[in-house]
Amino acid sequence: MATDENTGWLDEVRWGEDGLVPAIAQDCDTGKVLTLAWMSREALAATVASGKAVYWSRSRRRLWQKGEESGHTQEVQDVYLDCDRDAVILKVHQTGGIACHTGRHSCFFHHLENGRWNITGPVLMDPDDIYRRKGR
Repeated sequence: MATDENTGWLDEVRWGEDGLVPAIAQDCDTGKVLTLAWMSREALAATVASGKAVYWSRSRRRLWQKGEESGHTQEVQDVYLDCDRDAVILKVHQTGGIACHTGRHSCFFHHLENGRWNITGPVLMDPDDIYRRKGR
């Protein structure tokens, strides 16, 4: 995933007023959307340099590597920028098959059916068994 030291490609991203861009993590084998997170310039540069997904946590106000607590990292295979240059897709291999802090494969497990949100997708691992910190 590493690229040369030229970072001019980062200037081509249309960063939001907050300096962030939405980043969608997509399973590179199945095409399933795993999560939506946010990236700063530093997060995107670190992702490309390391080959592991690094995001900007709006709640923690810091960079965080996906899986730094759970071990469920995202190995980045490809990075795409959309036509407006204001959204990124990361094609990833999801370590452990769990992308969501709820212990599910995908963060998108609420499905609208007949005017109600129904939970789909089983919990693959209890979050208390995943995280050292409780109370997520």
